[in-house]
Amino acid sequence: MSQVGMTEVASQAGVSVTTVSHVLSGRRPVAERTRNRVLAVIEELGYQPNTLAQGLRTRRTMTVGLLVPDLTNPFYPMVMRGMDDALVSAGYRTLVGNTDGHREQELAFLRDMATRNVDGVVIAPFQLTRKDLLEHTKAMPLVRLGGGPFDADLGDLVRSDDEGGMAQAVRYLLEQGRSRVAYVGGTAHAGPSDLRERGFRRALGEADRQVDEDLVVRGDFTRDAGREAAEVLLDREERPDAIACANDLIAIGVLDAARKRGLRVPDELAVTGYDDIDAASLTIPELTTVVNPAREVGRACGEALLRQLTAEDAEPARELVIANTLVRRESA
Repeated sequence: MSQVGMTEVASQAGVSVTTVSHVLSGRRPVAERTRNRVLAVIEELGYQPNTLAQGLRTRRTMTVGLLVPDLTNPFYPMVMRGMDDALVSAGYRTLVGNTDGHREQELAFLRDMATRNVDGVVIAPFQLTRKDLLEHTKAMPLVRLGGGPFDADLGDLVRSDDEGGMAQAVRYLLEQGRSRVAYVGGTAHAGPSDLRERGFRRALGEADRQVDEDLVVRGDFTRDAGREAAEVLLDREERPDAIACANDLIAIGVLDAARKRGLRVPDELAVTGYDDIDAASLTIPELTTVVNPAREVGRACGEALLRQLTAEDAEPARELVIANTLVRRESA
């Protein structure tokens, strides 16, 4: 059976070969109805673009890179799903690298992506410096996922409102009458850690509450770290009556520690998370948490990268901040 070509797709869809090319590359706008018709024919005929030939013609590999610190965190697979929403229809595929938040692994990933000549990268940098990013991504479009601050020299920044989201959670705990609110965060200066901790401190300051530094514990963004931090906090002579956590995995670890000690949640200890991963609604009790819309964030990253890849001229860098909402469940 001969391989279906772009000419056959164009003929059956009733469009020009150029239009099919624009649908696949995303480099030119195509009317939605026409685009959908072309995509339907592509699926019907089983057309597979020859990415090697495309790369020789366009000097593109039709691949992009996604760097994340922890693929076992359910937030990041949903980010990738959102990126695919934006990129697959334009003919791009995503290569994913897991770094465990270690600088050397982050640097190795960027070097590998440069060697593979990917067309652009989306990264959630945990340890990379500004100098690292400028040095290793100067030859390819870059979108930063999370963190900050915005730096136009580094390209687009897509993030949720980490500071505002955490402030929402802490305000809610205070409104519920909690008087000793603790915080369990990730490693300082890594990913969204600083912004979420800033939100914790901001909410207490707005309520004229002093931050008790004995109630601030940092680890990493894992369940084990949450359990260990909770054990430290719950051993305090004056233990907290609420713990705000920098992500849901940490919060699940805190629930583990509370259960082990026989503490009733939320009566004796209120717990909030951050991200609203699927497991947040499966815990006992169900977790009150801040929605960090992973798929929407990923889609915005993909669209930002595609905008850079298809622009005729260099586009000015942009910052997109996606709002968060608090989901009130049973743990607080």
